[in-house]
Amino acid sequence: MTAPFAIHLVPVAGFTGLMAVAAFEDLRRLIIPNQLTLALCVLWPFYLAIAPHLGLASGGLAAGCAAAVFVLGALLFARGLIGGGDVKLLAVATLWAGPAATPALLIWTGLLGGLLSLVLLTPLRMVLPGPAGAAADDAHPIAVPYGVAIAAAAIIVTIPPNFSW
Repeated sequence: MTAPFAIHLVPVAGFTGLMAVAAFEDLRRLIIPNQLTLALCVLWPFYLAIAPHLGLASGGLAAGCAAAVFVLGALLFARGLIGGGDVKLLAVATLWAGPAATPALLIWTGLLGGLLSLVLLTPLRMVLPGPAGAAADDAHPIAVPYGVAIAAAAIIVTIPPNFSW
């Protein structure tokens, strides 16, 4: 392993570890701590400086994509459709993925989130009688830890471009 490659691994390993912690925390407490998204934001410029496939222009586009995802996510949050931590994590994941991988990130997030929802909610439907949606109401909503899907999708689209396998 060459020294530049080893240096390149530091922010990638940090990203992967922080995303894993975000997924775990969301699964455990349905909360993605702000410190995790902030740490990912702080680590990103170091990644941008040494990532072999990104440049300054790409970084600017990534920041624009992340801002757009954040604004759209904030609108969904305002309607009660997504959690605030999920919005922030998806925006920072977009930053790391870059503009070229943003569509793949969103597609993977949707697919993995749908799968996660099926896995978590199907057993409830098998146990709880009544019409569809009867298991959840405004007083007792069923929450899906979407941060798990966001983190997994971010790792899927961000890690491969960093290695020439």
